[in-house]
Amino acid sequence: MLKNFQPRLYQQTILATAINYNTLVVLPTGMGKTFCALMLAAHRLKQYPNLKVLILAPTKPLVEQHKKTFEKHLDIDPVELVVFTGLIRPEKRAELWKGARIVFSTPQGLENDIINKKIDLKDVSLLVFDECHRAIGDYSYVYIAKQYDKVSRFGRILALTASPGSDMEKINEVCQNLLIEEIEARTDKDPDIKPYIQNVKIDWVKVELPESFKQIQTFLQNCYKSKLKEIAKYGYIDHAAVTTMSKTEMLKVQGALQGQLASGNRTFDLMKSVSLMAEAIKVQHALELLETQGIYALNNYLEGLMHKSYRTKIKAIINLSRDINFRSAYIRTKTLAEKKVEHPKLLRLRRLISEELRKNPEAKIIVFNQFRDSITKIYDEIRTLQGVNAAIFVGQTKKNGTGLSQKEQVQIMNDFSTGKYNVVVMSSVGEEGLDIPSVDVVIFYEPVPSAIRTIQRRGRTGRLTGGKVIMLATSDTRDMGYKWSAHHKEKRMYRILEQLKSKYSLKRKPTITTLNDFSSIKMFCDHREKGSAVVKELLEQNVDLRLQQLDVADYLLSSEVAVEYKNSEDFVNSLIDGRLLQQLKKLKQSFEKPIVLVEGKDIYSQRNVHPNAIRGMLATIMVNYSIPVIFTRDAKEGAAFLVSMARREQEKGSAFSLHSNKKSSSLREQQEYIVEALPSVGPDLAKRLLLQFGSVKAIANASVKELKKVEGIGDKIANSLRNVFEEKYQEKCQQ
Repeated sequence: MLKNFQPRLYQQTILATAINYNTLVVLPTGMGKTFCALMLAAHRLKQYPNLKVLILAPTKPLVEQHKKTFEKHLDIDPVELVVFTGLIRPEKRAELWKGARIVFSTPQGLENDIINKKIDLKDVSLLVFDECHRAIGDYSYVYIAKQYDKVSRFGRILALTASPGSDMEKINEVCQNLLIEEIEARTDKDPDIKPYIQNVKIDWVKVELPESFKQIQTFLQNCYKSKLKEIAKYGYIDHAAVTTMSKTEMLKVQGALQGQLASGNRTFDLMKSVSLMAEAIKVQHALELLETQGIYALNNYLEGLMHKSYRTKIKAIINLSRDINFRSAYIRTKTLAEKKVEHPKLLRLRRLISEELRKNPEAKIIVFNQFRDSITKIYDEIRTLQGVNAAIFVGQTKKNGTGLSQKEQVQIMNDFSTGKYNVVVMSSVGEEGLDIPSVDVVIFYEPVPSAIRTIQRRGRTGRLTGGKVIMLATSDTRDMGYKWSAHHKEKRMYRILEQLKSKYSLKRKPTITTLNDFSSIKMFCDHREKGSAVVKELLEQNVDLRLQQLDVADYLLSSEVAVEYKNSEDFVNSLIDGRLLQQLKKLKQSFEKPIVLVEGKDIYSQRNVHPNAIRGMLATIMVNYSIPVIFTRDAKEGAAFLVSMARREQEKGSAFSLHSNKKSSSLREQQEYIVEALPSVGPDLAKRLLLQFGSVKAIANASVKELKKVEGIGDKIANSLRNVFEEKYQEKCQQ
């Protein structure tokens, strides 16, 4: 099935392993990981011609790229290659799934399709996870792999990455989550890889921080140290940590302090320390912008904090805006911004780009930067250079007027490949996987303290021919710390890979059959909950879960029991803004036994609200509304409560449906209730129909033409209603 492609020896060796085992493949960038997937896909399609291959990648540009590779090198009808993204409606994806042989998809939408039972993974003979180092925590890859392992008849998993990470525990987590049985790892020093490695020259270009910047740096450092000294005075950190604490350590301390708050400790010292740590983290970020980015980005950040301080109630921001060192740094920054003084990196960057284009007018250059404000500034500065046709490549989220749709991202990459643009300024969204064959120069505007991101950035060049990497760094700043951090992490990663190659073997755990069979338990769940951990847990326990649009409640457990499910933060927020009482009023009106389930930490630590106010609202819910409130630790316990309550209700033997769950006391409510149950008819349209025709009987007797006179009813809804009224009932009618 392969065409226009000659496998390399190491790819054939990897294929031999991947045919027989779930395999993690670690290859340097540009060494053809996708071709390993291509060869295995061809093998599986030949072996199981009636099953599908599913290729997952984290971004749409990467998904599109994989599809193009398969179209070019696989002898298969192009209509059988299908792309799934969030832009395609779930119903359309379900339809496309039926006729596809190879599906290329982003994971989030596919995860929803699995939860909604729109697709069935038992139809898949090969599941490929690209950029598989993401398969940690609750990333969609983890859930999809678990579901695939449960249902696949002839399952095989292939996981691909250039950089699995520098932490043995994390790499093992990836392997466990993706059910990896064997590892095929290569570095550029392995003999079968070495002949194909292109020469990539790495240059470090150092600049000095100007004196005017150092003055601002001193103010910010003094501000930062004063916050940590005060926390040390309260005993929550060591005094030695004031000068040595890293950003990661600060975040750990912040998490520990918030954990104490959650456990009920609300002393003045603790609450003050939490606020001080929040201030210190903000000052650290300001220092990072000053040292690594420049005045433009720093001024935007400080301006934002100062303006926010006038209208917020967050004490950390208010106190910071009053700090004399912070205010001094802000005033100096504002003055430099008005004079358009910028970081020396920017001037050096302009010179470097001009020099590279003089050497090679056809050169393609990527500039990486991790801050959106800086990307905009860099773009404005370089687009005026002679010979430069520049573009910005950033994520979809709109920030300060910038943001690209997935379609725009794909177009920019195509234009860069064809030469319309010769310089692209990229955020981290461009770090992963994009195959642009002839990038001549990659410029790091700043070092990043991550081995994965450093390898990914560097790997954008030197794929088919030699390339060049230029790393800008400011002397005596965190730039240098980040440089060495990434260097040591990368070295550690390669050591771990050497160990894994010789020692790693995952023994598949036998499937444990649970004593409880929950497949007979039926629940309705509001479709907006589909991505929640609770839904995943319920599906994991084989609960018959139906996702529907519910006007009231999040879960329906019987004709009488409805559950409003909230995490602790949303619970407190909805108490304060009044949403919860409105929701509970509707819940009480509609169901005999409403229940509130709250998941998470102590509700008294969520907002700066007096505990008595929260207790008063809880008393109102439980006494005035007679609605019990149940608190759970996590999603697993929350799901267990739902299962337990549903089982007790459904043991009574009475069947229930989505429509049998609402109390209707008056004749008007009963009439509205009956009409609301009709297809595509909600509460508002039900009232309009009843006002137009006067009775339920008259609606049932109305013609298509008469129905269309009601606002909101077109041909589709009118014909659907007539079918409901006229078609003969069949007991085993297929949905």
